[in-house]
Amino acid sequence: MAKDTSDQHPSGAHAEPTNQTRKSTEASPKSPGRRRFIAGLGAATAAVSTGVLAPIVAASSASARETPDLSTQSDFGGARSGNGLPASVTNKRVGEAFALRVAEATQDALVGPAINVNNGDSARYSDQGGTYTKGLPHDNFGRVDLQAFATFTDALNSGEFSDFQKIVVGGTRTLNGPQGGLAFDLEALDNVQFGQPIVPPAPATASAQNATELLEHYWASLLRDVAFTDYGSSALAAAAAAELGSQPTYFGPRIGGIVTPNLLFRGAFPGETLGPYISQFFIKPTAMGTQQISQQLVTYLPDIDYMTSFGDWLTVQNGNLTGDQNQIDPTRRYACKGRDLAAFTHVDVLYQAYFTAYCVLTSIGVPPNPGNPYIGSKTENGFGTFGAPDFAATLAEVATKALNAVWYQKWFVHLRPRPEAIGGIVQLLMTGQNNETDVTLSPVILSSVGLQQSFSKYGTWLLSQAFPEGSPTHPSYPTGHGTVAGACITVLKFFFNGSFVIPNPQVPSDDGLSLLDYTGSDAGHLTVNGELNKLGHNVSFGHGIHAGIHWRSDTDISLLLGEAVALSFLKDRARTYNEPFTISIRKFDGTTATISNKGNP
Repeated sequence: MAKDTSDQHPSGAHAEPTNQTRKSTEASPKSPGRRRFIAGLGAATAAVSTGVLAPIVAASSASARETPDLSTQSDFGGARSGNGLPASVTNKRVGEAFALRVAEATQDALVGPAINVNNGDSARYSDQGGTYTKGLPHDNFGRVDLQAFATFTDALNSGEFSDFQKIVVGGTRTLNGPQGGLAFDLEALDNVQFGQPIVPPAPATASAQNATELLEHYWASLLRDVAFTDYGSSALAAAAAAELGSQPTYFGPRIGGIVTPNLLFRGAFPGETLGPYISQFFIKPTAMGTQQISQQLVTYLPDIDYMTSFGDWLTVQNGNLTGDQNQIDPTRRYACKGRDLAAFTHVDVLYQAYFTAYCVLTSIGVPPNPGNPYIGSKTENGFGTFGAPDFAATLAEVATKALNAVWYQKWFVHLRPRPEAIGGIVQLLMTGQNNETDVTLSPVILSSVGLQQSFSKYGTWLLSQAFPEGSPTHPSYPTGHGTVAGACITVLKFFFNGSFVIPNPQVPSDDGLSLLDYTGSDAGHLTVNGELNKLGHNVSFGHGIHAGIHWRSDTDISLLLGEAVALSFLKDRARTYNEPFTISIRKFDGTTATISNKGNP
């Protein structure tokens, strides 16, 4: 059977395989190819049931409702039992293809569903102040209309298309594709099979962690137009690093327990604290065939932020537009500051940065993953399989699977509100209107230097936004950008040599008008894996922390979710390849996952 010998189940458990699991793996028949794999389906499914890829999930201690049982929604729920080949099918290869599909589907079904519960905020606050409600009608203080909210939850609980059409919205903006979370997939585990522990309940609204993540947003909004290369000399960045570093619930990277200015808004996966803030894959010029790609961006003019009045904030929460528009910078620049990353993610196609990274990987001559079966072949090369068309097309294919998996988490499990919504509650609490919300917040944010600095700049306690409309109209946790990033990065690691050191690293000038040679002491240590990890956080934090619309934990969790989706997808795809291969990749947590179909002739 095709194996993912990662130390993590697709749902995310951090656990070493048990002796029973190892024995069941070793006992699997050494198949010479797909035909014997299909014939030996009984042994393969037995191996799954005794531990290989079996779910290792932990129930949450949160007192929250479990995800709704949507099993009755499928028209296939009453399908007849039995997987026999129709009698009219006589072609041998068609029969083999049928058996392969059945075998893969059986293995995936035996994994079972994951456990998914939310943080309990929906039940905790009668006014739903800790739940996503953007796009629904709200009163003058930002409290959702509970009758409209009931139409919203009715649709989520039933999953019926007709019920989604009955949701009472508050303005002209429509909810962003909730039914994508209910889409089925035929080449990876189902959306409902991803969950805890890789996607735990989001931090509760009143928790210190949530307050720390909100504090990070206020500091990022103040630093939106400071070049990353200037953080080391910026008094504002120093103040941000000092305050965030003093919080035990700040989970960004540290060196010796200290958050330095140059570590601000970085991820903590291997390689991310090395080199410039911006990934090499975000700036190196490249090409797609004969079309040149400079990687200079159309970005927005500095010092223009939005939703800093309560009237604008309320208009946006109700699903209407204020009439403001982002102001385009007429000069193209390399991404060098937070606003640039926000501008990129405002209009990107979600897998865009990773397709461009694929172009960079090819243009700088990164070799294929050492497990590629065509390495050393004197007679043939990869093309539609293990070649460039496979590399490029797989990125787009896995992106959709990842997006649907995270949409299930967003809409049908967590319903985490956006940072902008909690900024509205900060405004109420800081202006003495505590009686207009059921939510209480930690003093980590209410007594913070960052919040006071933001008030001094904007004259409001609201969280300023990089976009006039604030966030998209879907819940915050986890992120679509981050989950697509995790999936696409995993695919790129599958196809390319992640240990390859990036030659001639560069860094944008502080005005973004040019690229300079990067000469730091770690210049010779920037690997493909590390810079891909960094790219995922650049994009997802650009859409999140720098724009003001996603929490840090949204991104960190979504990257892991995307990785799990991609590993499941690659495991299922492995047996469709005719070429025998064993490919290992380094995961975000530093451990190794191996995908293999060894045994094919």
